[in-house]
Parts: sequence; structure tokens; C-alpha cells
Amino acid sequence: MNGLNPIRPTQSVLSWLIANREGVLVGALVAAAIVALMLVARWIGHRMVAGETAGQHLGWRSVLGRVLAKTTIFFMVMAALDIVATYAQPPARFQHLVDIGFIIAFALQGAIWLRELILALIARRVGDGTTESALGNATAIIRVLVSITLFALAIVVILDNLGVNVTALVAGLGIGGIAIGLAAQGIFADLFAALSILFDKPFRKGDVVRYGTTTGTVERIGLKTTRLRGNGGEQVIMANTKLLEQELHNVTDARMRRSWLTFGLVYQTSPDTIARLPEIVTEAVESVKNCKLVRCCATGFGASSVDCELVYDDRTRDLDTIARHKSEIVVGVKRAFEREGIAFAYPTQTSFTAAPDGTFVMPYMRTDQSEAKPQA
Repeated sequence: MNGLNPIRPTQSVLSWLIANREGVLVGALVAAAIVALMLVARWIGHRMVAGETAGQHLGWRSVLGRVLAKTTIFFMVMAALDIVATYAQPPARFQHLVDIGFIIAFALQGAIWLRELILALIARRVGDGTTESALGNATAIIRVLVSITLFALAIVVILDNLGVNVTALVAGLGIGGIAIGLAAQGIFADLFAALSILFDKPFRKGDVVRYGTTTGTVERIGLKTTRLRGNGGEQVIMANTKLLEQELHNVTDARMRRSWLTFGLVYQTSPDTIARLPEIVTEAVESVKNCKLVRCCATGFGASSVDCELVYDDRTRDLDTIARHKSEIVVGVKRAFEREGIAFAYPTQTSFTAAPDGTFVMPYMRTDQSEAKPQA
């Protein structure tokens, strides 16, 4: 018994508090102030979020509010304990436990803040009330993907700070991610194409778009496909990746529609008449509402006509109205040409007969010889 070391009594909590009362008091005051600031910031964040108007474009104020509103009580408590421990100098074991708890709280809180920041930025980019269905479908998947990624990183950070070798874990996660990506690359391709449509907004629900030989109105932007209503009434379903690979024309966003009318005039038309074409057709074009003449001129010599074109702008966006305007302009130009005695050309072929000496003979062209009367 004499060879054994005597057991040293542990320091009681009360005696430790008495011995370190000044440090504990200062740490408690600092911790209380910081926790109070975080509580005020969270309250302000909730007020900012409550002030959001549904369907309106989110501003940076709302983004900041969403982030602040997600500050957890667990993080506040661990931050307060860590501050107190810094000033009070507790036993090593207690200090170690506080450090571990603060690392866990900070890593998880950082993941929560980043998740809310990313989701708020996405909502700010596409939350303008025009793509609620697509955004609602995409937000659930985006939230899952962002949450898994950020919390996986948080766990890796926690384990690394606890002294665990995370090299093998990170390598395994990387290989697993590659395998999943290769297995579901088609799904992810359509998903990212949908996100590209939501972010870049080449078109919105209700827009009239044209790609290839198809023209239709966008009815729904999904995660994998976009559905359009064709001009013939049929529903056109197109994969998002295929849709973005083609040259896309957004007809709705056009400030005006430029239309071309090509026609030909007979070669007997005088040069002065051709020069007066803009004056002749101006009334026929600009008498139609929202239409304005751009030019009307000759463009070349065709096989059987003087080729011309009429170009005008129509500020109307409705396709049926545009078609009616075009018909009215065609009729108006026809009437104007009839008043002016201008003849449209149509494809013809004329044969000429020549005499042995190379001169033209009747009935296709009169010559002096053919007009001479025979002698009695």
C-alpha cells in the first residue's frame, strides 16, 4: 500500500468557478452579447422573409433574410460555451469537449447557411412567377442535391478535425459520384438543361417559339421535357437537351415581325414606274394597323420578269393577326398595281422565228420587209 501513489482529489465545479470567477464573468458577458446579436439577426431575417411578396422577384434583402433566419440555437449555445471557455480556462477535458462541440456546430451551421444562400439565389434568379411549376419541381431536387453535397462536406470537415483520416472516405465518395454520374448521365443532362432554361430564360411559359420546322406555344417546362402546343393544335414534347441543341427562335420576344413579299414585273414595265414602286405601295402597307414599309425595290433580272421585293415591319405579335395583315397588304398592292396599269409577270417562254439572213419574221416581231405590201 505504501508504494501506491495517493489519489488526488478532483477540483470541484464550485471551487473552479470561484477561482476563475473573473474570466467566467467576462466570458459570459461576451457570450451573452454575441448570442443576443445572433438572436436579433435571426429575428430580422424572419421579418425579411415574412415581408416577401409571393410571386415577386426576390432582392438581396430577401436572400440575406433567408440566410439569417436559419441560424440555429445549437450553434448559438456552442458559440457561447466556446467563448466562455476561452476566457475561463476550464480543465483540458472540458475544453476539448467544447472545441469538438463547436466544430460540429460550426460545420453544420455553415452547411445550413450555404444551402439557404444557394437556394435563395436560385429563387431570386427564377422566382418571378412565370415558371412556378418547373421551379417547384426543380427546387425539390436542387434542395436534395445541395443538402447532400454540403452536409457531406460538413461531415468530412468534422471527421478531419476529430483526427480521423478522411483520405479514403473522400476517394470513395469521388468514385461513387463518378459511378452515379455515368449511370444517370442522361437524367442529369436533361436536369441541367432544365436548370439552364430556368436560369438563362431563353423562353418562358406562354412564349411562342420556333425550332426546326416546329412552331408552338410553351405550355410547361419540366425537368426532362418541355411541352409546346403546335399551331395545328397538337402537343409537341421535346427533351430539354435536344431543344437547347437546336437554333431556337423566340417569336414572342420579337419587338416586330419583318415580312418579305417577292414578286415579278413584266419587262415591258417602264424604268420610271419601277423607281416609283415605294410611292405606289406605301398606302397599301401603312393603311394596315401596326405595319410600316421598309423598302420596295427591284432586286434583279429574272428569266421572265424584273424581280422585286416588298419588305415591311409588323409590330403585332399574334400570328393569326400577322397572317391577316399580310393578306390585306397583298390585296392592297394588287389594287394599287391595277390602278397604275402595272402587270405582274409569270413564268413564260417566247419563241422567235428568224429568216435565213437572221432577221425576225412574223408573227413574233414585225420587220420592214414583212410590213411591205406585195406589188401588184
